[in-house]
Amino acid sequence: MDGAPPPASPAGLSVYVAVSQLLGLTLLATTGAWLGRYRGGVAWHSPLQFNAHPLCMVLGMVFLQGDALLVYRVFRHEAKRSTRALHALLHGLALLIALLGIIAVFESHRAKGISDMYSLHSWCGMATFVLYLLQWFLGCGFFLFPRASISLRGWYKPQHIFFGITLFILSITSCLLGITEMLLFKISDSYSHFVPEGILANTLGVLLVAFGLVVGYVLTREEWKRPPLAEELALSMDFKTLTEGESPGGGSQ
Repeated sequence: MDGAPPPASPAGLSVYVAVSQLLGLTLLATTGAWLGRYRGGVAWHSPLQFNAHPLCMVLGMVFLQGDALLVYRVFRHEAKRSTRALHALLHGLALLIALLGIIAVFESHRAKGISDMYSLHSWCGMATFVLYLLQWFLGCGFFLFPRASISLRGWYKPQHIFFGITLFILSITSCLLGITEMLLFKISDSYSHFVPEGILANTLGVLLVAFGLVVGYVLTREEWKRPPLAEELALSMDFKTLTEGESPGGGSQ
């Protein structure tokens, strides 16, 4: 009926989404506190430029990527094209911020004469970023500006969903490796003595895992998936009619 309020969200969904956002904002604040209190803050084209790297990666590759994955659960009753555009926009913004973080670390290494791409963290992080960029381009090509057939998009959709969740896990893993590497470089002599910086950085790691778990839980609850709208069901039936030879009345042509 026109003017009727949209159906309510499933029980518990809003609570978990709110918890995810609280965790996300807390991990950003914790990252800022760590860099500001113990690493001198963040500044571009200065000895502090490296610190932009962890901040950008946590913001882009974890927080914004997680929110982009939640879009289809949060905006359950909006037009799918609008939801899809927001999903792509958040992923694109995450990529841009992560690119700034990558530029920061390369420029910082060059200024200090440090080698690039030798650690496990750098290998995992760069692979994740490149695959994430490829995933974004493929997603835009298949769904946002579709040039593929409906059947090909239907085949690719499960792959897109699987690799989306996989890349989110890899992003968090790369951040955990980066935190450990940074602590071992900066406070290797005192890390084992439970110094405040080590405790704060470990807390950041725990928050990253908690954020990932909550987002993952929301994404994998079958009953919390976005329901198809009436017009989407109509399009699906029209496609089935064309591809399987069924008439609208249920008979075959």
